[in-house]
Amino acid sequence: MAEQSERYVRGMKLLDALHGGHAGKQMVMELGEICPEFVDMTIEWGFGEIASREGIDLVTRELVIIASCVTLGHTVPQLRAHIEAALHIGATKQQIVEVILQMSIYAGMANASNAFRTAKEVFAQVDAAA
Repeated sequence: MAEQSERYVRGMKLLDALHGGHAGKQMVMELGEICPEFVDMTIEWGFGEIASREGIDLVTRELVIIASCVTLGHTVPQLRAHIEAALHIGATKQQIVEVILQMSIYAGMANASNAFRTAKEVFAQVDAAA
């Protein structure tokens, strides 16, 4: 594990706020079994430096990440984690649906269709846990 730098502490705090006890945090931590340095970089740089920047709020950041995952089309675990995080921090199901629908124009109908299926599963899991 990296030294507990200010960026690392800030990154862990944000990781916990977005994904604490959920799929995203589990996914990041599982990577530590194969490459702990990657986990440190993700926490320190991804969360502690990039995602914690001011300029756009966390809900907007999560919606942008969802759009990116839909566009890529092959990032289902990340899409699932960021849909869950977006709901956790206050995004609505309708906002998420609208982002996915918007991406159908740019990312293709198949990617949007797959993303809608993933969103439906995450919505059901979140509702069941509530």
